[in-house]
Amino acid sequence: MDTQFEWREEYSIGVDSIDQEHKRLFRIINKLFDFKEEEKDNQWTCQEGIKYFKGHAVKHFADEEAYMASIGYEGLEQHRRIHQDFRKNILPALEQELERTDYSQESMEHFLGICAGWLVGHTLTEDKAITGAEMGTWEHLLPQEELEAMKKVIVQLVFDMFRLESQAISESYAGEKFGRGVYYRLVYGARQEEKRLEVILVFEEKLLINTVGKILGIKTNKLDAMLVNAARYTARQFVGRVMEHFPNDPPYELKEENLLSYEQFRKVFEREKPQVSLLFNTGGAGYFSYCVIAPHLLEKGVGTPLEMENSMDEVEKYLMKREEQEKASPKKKILVVDDSLTIRHGMKQLLEGDYEVALAESGVAAIRTITLNRPDLVLLDYEMPIVDGKQTLEMLRSEKSFEDIPVIFLTGRRDTTTMIQVMPLKPAGYLLKDSKPADLKKEIDAFFASK
Repeated sequence: MDTQFEWREEYSIGVDSIDQEHKRLFRIINKLFDFKEEEKDNQWTCQEGIKYFKGHAVKHFADEEAYMASIGYEGLEQHRRIHQDFRKNILPALEQELERTDYSQESMEHFLGICAGWLVGHTLTEDKAITGAEMGTWEHLLPQEELEAMKKVIVQLVFDMFRLESQAISESYAGEKFGRGVYYRLVYGARQEEKRLEVILVFEEKLLINTVGKILGIKTNKLDAMLVNAARYTARQFVGRVMEHFPNDPPYELKEENLLSYEQFRKVFEREKPQVSLLFNTGGAGYFSYCVIAPHLLEKGVGTPLEMENSMDEVEKYLMKREEQEKASPKKKILVVDDSLTIRHGMKQLLEGDYEVALAESGVAAIRTITLNRPDLVLLDYEMPIVDGKQTLEMLRSEKSFEDIPVIFLTGRRDTTTMIQVMPLKPAGYLLKDSKPADLKKEIDAFFASK
């Protein structure tokens, strides 16, 4: 076995119970590296080892949070958010990859590399911050709503440019290594001000081959100069399109670009405190990270700070402004229900300019969404697993408060038999998924115009 993670004294934070559990997690990861090398019963032993690791990690998070609460640590909520991100986003995404690839060597290396890197980085920064030995890395992130908006934009752009479905699996990527990587740094500056905006993109090598390589028709399993240069220009276009969604004042222009080694990337990443540090998975195509270093973005804030002296005035202004906005442009609400992420986001992008669009990935999720926020129209996929469109509409029609909500089926079927089966449920119409987007929009506009 080539890889081992040793416990070093620099990892100690000086709290015995936490340090002991960190040592235990290191030992479990090392044992998993051993399992990875074994041929006999490899998948079963890895599965059991990962369950063991998860169990200890979750218990450790709870114990650590209890300790922070007991000493009145001010960064508890931010620390808890990082734990939840790892538990609810990173681990499930890595496990899905393991299952999809039948616990291949590559996916096991992904799992162990990211878990080990996360554990080391988290211990050296966030955990040491508990005792005041370090400042937490994630104290300087953009507000949650702005991070959510950026995640949505990036997911949509990845689909638009490469027809790849991606998923944000972490909003506190700490520079962990995932496979063979390409590290690309773009530095932007304002013309008349000394403000800088630095974007670092980290690509798994195979992702560039699967995206830019395929677009160029390059049949290769490794990077060459032409592919790297093409990836540079594609990445610049991608960053430019992200920045269009978050306009800067003043505007920025590209001043510098670098291809970094992993060691150079780590130095930049450790020296600066990122305002955005997102990690994405694209299924089998590969991982990528989008990081932004621009401290001045935090200066804008997300609104006027509420103090005792101004709170009444600010609340009144807020309510008045909201009422004016609602009167000026009361948007109709549309709920799109489809098990395909591609269809959901495609419809959202098509409609959100004129409508308030909500999304649900299943019939059960649709009922929950409708209960919380009643829509003016439901666009319902007919073919979905477990609870299909017909069953979902039956549930809606069985509820007195939902029975009059108009529902238009989104279907890939053209046969009349399907339509006849649902006619007693009184759908408001049918739209074919393979129609042109402009035609779909025209039909939906016409539906509301007729009302």
